[in-house]
Amino acid sequence: MSTVFSETAWLCLAVTAALGGLVLYKFKKRPGQVGRTVFCLAGFCGGAYLLSLSLFWGLILFSLSCFLVYVYLSGQELLPVDQKAVLITGGDSGIGHALSKYLDELGFTVFAGVLNEKGSGAEELRRTCSTRLSVLQMDITDPQQIKDAYSKVVQKVQNRGLWAVVNNAGILGLPADGELIPMREYKRCMAVNFFGAVEVTKAFLPLLRKSKGRLVNISSMAGGVPMVKLAAYGSSKAALTMFSAVMRQELSKWGVKVSVIQPGGFRTNIVGSSEMWDKLEKDILDHLTPDVLEDYGQDYILEQRNFVSLTQKYANPDVCPVLLDVRHAISAKRPFAFYTPGSGTYLWLCFVSYCPTGIVDYFSKKMYRRKLCFESSLPRALSVPPWKKKAT
Repeated sequence: MSTVFSETAWLCLAVTAALGGLVLYKFKKRPGQVGRTVFCLAGFCGGAYLLSLSLFWGLILFSLSCFLVYVYLSGQELLPVDQKAVLITGGDSGIGHALSKYLDELGFTVFAGVLNEKGSGAEELRRTCSTRLSVLQMDITDPQQIKDAYSKVVQKVQNRGLWAVVNNAGILGLPADGELIPMREYKRCMAVNFFGAVEVTKAFLPLLRKSKGRLVNISSMAGGVPMVKLAAYGSSKAALTMFSAVMRQELSKWGVKVSVIQPGGFRTNIVGSSEMWDKLEKDILDHLTPDVLEDYGQDYILEQRNFVSLTQKYANPDVCPVLLDVRHAISAKRPFAFYTPGSGTYLWLCFVSYCPTGIVDYFSKKMYRRKLCFESSLPRALSVPPWKKKAT
């Protein structure tokens, strides 16, 4: 009996080793978020093995787990490029610009929608990329420009079809206390980050349904994690995240797969220029009521731009994790519904989703104070000592 058990155990061990080798081989070829998922599955398998009371059944269970992981990784294999056509919005700078170059290098036919086809970003794409890349004038808040871009895409792809749409174009708006942000900025964020993405999606969906392709929406961690100063931006990204989730369910019957990317802090040009900030600050001061201006104080309002410089200090300048996840979303046989590139992004989203609100608020306040030094800046009405208020 012991001999039979020994032979069976050795056989299970050999099968486990073989399957483990296959898993490692496939794991090394997987980009982006897949690696994190595999580590979680491997941890589960290891835990199940350690908790097993029997070596024999432990090996059986571990072998089965390795097989399931192997099947899972097989579903994450990337489809051949074959010059698949991809439309990317917001290609002037930042993630959209880098993504256009990256997908062009991989052999995709890229349509880079830009806000200004004569700008430096558009010119750089024309100069550095292959002839497969086309620059399209595409202000996503302008329905006519979207229609014109659609016509040019159809004319070029013809029977090959459009494989993927990446809604990347977005603006940060004015980071400030929600009460201070003018309604114009709330509407502007929604117009670009949400309504623009929806309109592009609706325009190009007939092509995606025909190719059974991919819709990828670039949202943000701020769309799932409440972040101070980002009421306008976070609300628009939360709307985009929910839109993506609904479309994922509705488009599944057409064979179209929908993914949403929720990046953490990456350093891009989304913060805008100094001239833009001067205009936004003037816009705030011009539209505040006397009571609100008195309570907050002009000094506090003008300090809001420090938020951007401080957050940029902790932002990651390397956007490669985002590019890898987008590539996986448009190329994998079975892409994920959600991607969370960036250090700690996934943990923060889980923390906010499952922890009591009071605990989330406490740790958020501690983190922001430690990193962004908010305790040194308070609205005028909160920073004036009580005895001074009585004296006035």
